[in-house]
Amino acid sequence: MLDLVKNRYLWFLLSLAIILPGMISLAANGLQLGIDFTGGTLWEIEVQEGTSSNEIQSVVEAHGFTGARVQESDDNQMLIRMDEMQQGSPEKAELESALESQIGSFTELQLQAVGPTLGTEIRNRAGIAILLASIGVLLYIAYAFRKTQNPFLYGSCAIIAMLHDVALVVGVFSILGWIANVEVDALFVTAILTIIGFSVHDTIVVFDRVRENLVLRAGDKFEDIVNYSIVQTIPRSINTTITTLFTLLALYLFGGATIQFFILALIIGIVAGTYSSIFNAAQVLVAWENQEIQDFFRRLFGWPQSHEMPDEEEEEDEYEAEAPAR
Repeated sequence: MLDLVKNRYLWFLLSLAIILPGMISLAANGLQLGIDFTGGTLWEIEVQEGTSSNEIQSVVEAHGFTGARVQESDDNQMLIRMDEMQQGSPEKAELESALESQIGSFTELQLQAVGPTLGTEIRNRAGIAILLASIGVLLYIAYAFRKTQNPFLYGSCAIIAMLHDVALVVGVFSILGWIANVEVDALFVTAILTIIGFSVHDTIVVFDRVRENLVLRAGDKFEDIVNYSIVQTIPRSINTTITTLFTLLALYLFGGATIQFFILALIIGIVAGTYSSIFNAAQVLVAWENQEIQDFFRRLFGWPQSHEMPDEEEEEDEYEAEAPAR
């Protein structure tokens, strides 16, 4: 049988190697926050054929919107991200007139304006939503596995796998923001919450099989039971992931620029979720049950070994000391 548990430290190192560049980028550069979080305006227009984004960029910046970014979404459609500009304001009328004189007539498709106060509130609520989702996952899994020896351990391992997936997605988008000015918005938060749900679902499938096999194979070693459970669930996990990816790839290729990065986040997160449920969550469970994690922290911080038994010489000394009393 394929022995995945035996190489658990290899999987841990692989996860660390994948996540570390993104975490370094996140610490150094952070995320490029969109107007949903910072406030501003997203203006989508349809222009005449042959109009370049650079032409629009120069007109927008010439009218005081420095730092604006223009992205070509679909054929002859432009997404303009700039400071706050309200519908019907004199600034908008002046900019529209300047654009018409420079590039010709155009059609407005949408205009979304978010004030900075609302952007801060959305950002704070997004963080609270992710935190509450994590706590809910921990409590639910602890309840679902309450008949096992250590129910909160299963929940903690699921949280570790979930954080692995979220860290990978956030790190990738930090790198994309640094090299390609990719912004995160409210849809990105939706993607993160969806990834959390998928990751936990996949992890529960593995853990549930572990729970069943603990009864069916009671005489086996714990790591053998976990490995057997992983091998049993791999086909289901991979098949579920592949069928989901077919749909997401179709949306990524043909869904348009407004949801492109939302779909990209889902693709990365779902692949990471499948990996983490097999190669991280279950492996951490084994490492904890084998006291490997506890021993690592004892060596790291110099903590004494717990439940140390006296050696034979100490036992003999104690016996002789008690002899007069006997």
